[in-house]
Amino acid sequence: MNDSTAIPADETGFDRLLRFTIPGRNARGRSVRLGPVLDEILSAHSYPPAAKGLLAEALVLTALIGGLLKDEGSQLTMQAQAQGGAVSLLVCDFRAGELRGYVEFDEELLAQLGANPAMEALFGEGYLAITFEPTPSGQRYQGIVPLEGASLGEACQSYFSQSEQVPTLIRLGIHSDGAHCIAGGLLVQHLADGEEGRERLHVQMDHPEWEHVAVLAGSTRYDELVDPELSLDALIWRLFHEEPEILVQNGLPISRGCRCTEQHYRKVLARFPEAERAEMRDEKGQIVVDCAFCSRLFAIDM
Repeated sequence: MNDSTAIPADETGFDRLLRFTIPGRNARGRSVRLGPVLDEILSAHSYPPAAKGLLAEALVLTALIGGLLKDEGSQLTMQAQAQGGAVSLLVCDFRAGELRGYVEFDEELLAQLGANPAMEALFGEGYLAITFEPTPSGQRYQGIVPLEGASLGEACQSYFSQSEQVPTLIRLGIHSDGAHCIAGGLLVQHLADGEEGRERLHVQMDHPEWEHVAVLAGSTRYDELVDPELSLDALIWRLFHEEPEILVQNGLPISRGCRCTEQHYRKVLARFPEAERAEMRDEKGQIVVDCAFCSRLFAIDM
């Protein structure tokens, strides 16, 4: 694998979300490969390798699932909360191509687990919550599943199976050379009895069309997902070139999207009674807010 920094982003598909459909199989998919944006998000904190790998995996999943939202301004939030393991909280969200995330962990416990710990060791017991906030309807809905399986990807597949009843296959790949990190992912779903946008008439998890698509998508290799010399378009063509028709929509650019501003925090703090704000103030009379996503401090006078 060549140094990713030497390859132009528009030739690799870095930090770009690709949408595609396979009409003849009633299937849709999303593919993403994160590069510079991933490095930018991970650099907000001094994450050890295991935490970096976990957050990279979560960010790819959030971009893939967030890419299923149709309306601009809609938001997808993925949150893993647990106890008994090294990681207590993992939060990522995606809105209009803006991606952010962070992870809270016990540094000593995480150090004992090594570079590639199992998900059970990372989280102990916990749950994964996926929240969709579509616009303009504003009807927020959430699905919750246990943090079970070998990876977050498997937990997300369980979410779609249990909460949405949509057959889903997810493949992920992460590569780090210590200085830079690349993470790629592929999500493919079966749209029962019709193309995207039609009412679902029934769900059949072992539908022949889905089994065919799942076999092809399941052949995706880890190295293909993170190879900077293989574009996302070429990857989709490699997997499904025997299909009569593949509809590909040009990728949505992805950027680091922390939305923290002093104005935002002023609005949030204004909701608290004055007595509570008084307890928050430091010796200078300021309320200091620490943004967990970007590790910035906001000293607010109010």
